[in-house]
Amino acid sequence: MYFASDNSGPVHPEVLAALAEANQSYQMAYGADTLMNKVRDQIRGIFEAPGAAVYLVATGTAANSLALATLSNPWETIFCSPVAHIHEDECNAPEFYSGAKLTLVSGGDKMTAEALNASIDGEENRGVHGPQRGPVSITQVTERGSVYSLTELQALCGVAKTYGLPVHMDGARFTNALVALNCSPAEMTWKAGVDVVSFGGTKNGLMGVEAVIFFDESKAWEFELRRKRGAHLFSKHRYLSAQMAAYLQDDLWLKSARKANANCARLADGLRAVGAKFLHEPQANMIFASIPRSQHKRLHEAGAVYHLWGDTLDGEDNEEMLACRLVCDWSIDSDQIDRFLNLL
Repeated sequence: MYFASDNSGPVHPEVLAALAEANQSYQMAYGADTLMNKVRDQIRGIFEAPGAAVYLVATGTAANSLALATLSNPWETIFCSPVAHIHEDECNAPEFYSGAKLTLVSGGDKMTAEALNASIDGEENRGVHGPQRGPVSITQVTERGSVYSLTELQALCGVAKTYGLPVHMDGARFTNALVALNCSPAEMTWKAGVDVVSFGGTKNGLMGVEAVIFFDESKAWEFELRRKRGAHLFSKHRYLSAQMAAYLQDDLWLKSARKANANCARLADGLRAVGAKFLHEPQANMIFASIPRSQHKRLHEAGAVYHLWGDTLDGEDNEEMLACRLVCDWSIDSDQIDRFLNLL
């Protein structure tokens, strides 16, 4: 009953097999391996973007930070949600790599076009004394498990384009959002106005690799330089390529995300049945819900692993509602979910 994070799950066996196969031979280093050529073709085909520049790094923080550094200047500000991963969970890495600051768009988990417009309009009005307007960063799936609709994405990108600003998408859970929307990767990115996407894999069955995809190749060389200067260019790059190639082969990426989302829906239905209160409506593979302290204690005593959300088990009132975060990945089986729900 492990619902702490999709980062905590196992590597998919097909990915491990691909790594073992890649280990049987010699390959050129630094991304010149033949598998990387396959990955570029796969991603360009999936995104309907034959001219896209495709790169691999090992972590989501590197993907986001290097991409945003490529899109911005040190005297600019990056617009994002107050709970965006780049703000709350990356130890100022975007600021470190870019030199830019972050401007938090007022509101909650999901930015609105109106709030984004107000934030952008509030900058670049103090001349040399203030930050200049920089890229917009959208998290899809959001940090609270919400999914931007295509209409919402188009509206946010439309605001950015009004000011001539590029748009970055943090897609650590990109595929979970994609299958939830039942749309194409192109529709969720460049067709909506996204300029660069961090296409995540680690949370969806990979050992550790994320793709950075630039739909405008003019930034490609700068990204390559920043990746090398930032110490994120792997020498034995084929082990990144092998993971991503296996991930995209025979739609493993889609199958894994569909399984994770289905697991989440099964868990959410069971929680509703026992009267849990949802902080956010589950839309992908994360649940934020409140249940009584007594039920949390019972679950923890039985070995369930998940995070309380701003609350603690300490306290005498067993009926007090405590919030938690539950995350499902592809590897969780229905027996784990049912055992968890039976304990409730």
